[in-house]
Amino acid sequence: MTDEQWTRQHVIFERMVRALIDCPVPIIGAVNGAAYGGGCEIAGCCDFLYAADTARFALTEVTLGIMPGGGGTQTLPRAVGERRAKELILTGKPFTAAEAHHWGFVNEVFPQSDLFAGGAPRPASRIASNAPISIRQAKLAIHRGLQSSLREGLALEIEAYNRMVPTEDRREGVLAFNEKRPPSFKGR
Repeated sequence: MTDEQWTRQHVIFERMVRALIDCPVPIIGAVNGAAYGGGCEIAGCCDFLYAADTARFALTEVTLGIMPGGGGTQTLPRAVGERRAKELILTGKPFTAAEAHHWGFVNEVFPQSDLFAGGAPRPASRIASNAPISIRQAKLAIHRGLQSSLREGLALEIEAYNRMVPTEDRREGVLAFNEKRPPSFKGR
């Protein structure tokens, strides 16, 4: 590819990363194999990440004369810390699912046979049973708050919270709690 073609193609990946990070609904990733380069960067864009015990991760771009350009230099340090991320990115060194879990990149590791049979889908079911507006607003407050000072984050949280006060879901949730029954959320 020419330099121009390379750059045009990369713009597609840049848009994808922004779309994943800005998605208002939670994205749950499950890695069952090798997530190297762009695959590792996509994994880093997920809200939760689960892995099979055989999964492997790496950001190997520096070994190819490039660098992570799909969010890896931003999401990995936020998950594992700056020093660990520098070591992994600057060496291109692969890491295991167990290491990814220990360092905070992966939420939980499952035996390969259990990853999709109950491991990764479990939180999705729990999230789906909650109020959709609440989920979106909580995700937004967490994400934007971490990009701000604590004081600004608290203001964002209150702003997001107040958006839920006039919703049918809030009234239904409180009524269901008082009536000791499961709520029936409508997303309104």
